[in-house]
Amino acid sequence: MRSPYDILGVTPTASAAEIRTAYRRLAKQKHPDINPGNKNAAEEFAAISSAYALLSDADKRARFDRGEIDATGAEVPPQRTYWRDHSGAGHHRAAGGFDPADLEELLRQAAGGRRRGPARGEDARYTLTVSFMDAALGTVRRLTLPDGKTLDVTIPPGHRDGQILRLRGQGNPGFSGGPPGDALIEIAVAPHRFYRRDGDDISLDLPVTMAEAILGARVAVPTLTGPVTLTIPPRSGPGTRLRLRGRGIGAGHLFVILSIVLPTEPEPALEEFLRTWKPDHPQDPRRDMVP
Repeated sequence: MRSPYDILGVTPTASAAEIRTAYRRLAKQKHPDINPGNKNAAEEFAAISSAYALLSDADKRARFDRGEIDATGAEVPPQRTYWRDHSGAGHHRAAGGFDPADLEELLRQAAGGRRRGPARGEDARYTLTVSFMDAALGTVRRLTLPDGKTLDVTIPPGHRDGQILRLRGQGNPGFSGGPPGDALIEIAVAPHRFYRRDGDDISLDLPVTMAEAILGARVAVPTLTGPVTLTIPPRSGPGTRLRLRGRGIGAGHLFVILSIVLPTEPEPALEEFLRTWKPDHPQDPRRDMVP
């Protein structure tokens, strides 16, 4: 079984921040939404999520490092140490294979582990990676825990990358009748192939033809809730920034940055026109480029 450190590509001395950075990088690369139909990517993503669930929990990580639990979080049976394992231990096993020191150790552990009353269970920490659209519009996603159980997680519209959801009573069980802890779920948002988020605003680069940029046009623009028509003013240069009000996240806006796409095939008529064209207002686009 691979170590969770190996799965995330970090060393056992890595800090919590280094582990989180490694997880987010790998999770975004292997997320099923980014790799549709890739079974290997889905399996790797599950392994990455399980490894981070263990190492991001300080208590579980410490127990794994001490060999008390394995990479799945299952308990590892304690190793019994006998007199013959230590030179000069000073005691011997009694007849029948019972060591009096074992009884002393059991009694000591029982006394030390006794609780005086009900105690709340510890919180459990998990990470769930969702698509950009799911985070923007809200959704319900099922989270599979290391022990095979599942939680249905409601992600509210506009949820941000790195924000944590608290599911009360879904953490580790309590002690002596105490209530269970909570499940703390960090939401990691996978990048979108053309949307970028800045607060509640989003932006995208919109390719337009040279004719659309020079003459102006009405073109369809993809938004979070469907395409809308955008008017491109005549003589719009590359980098022109146009705003669609209220088309971002919540009350945010969608900003469209124009990117002019030149013809990829020969255009003899256009090329001949440009050779003979005498502009009424000549320009020097490099006039300010003085070292």
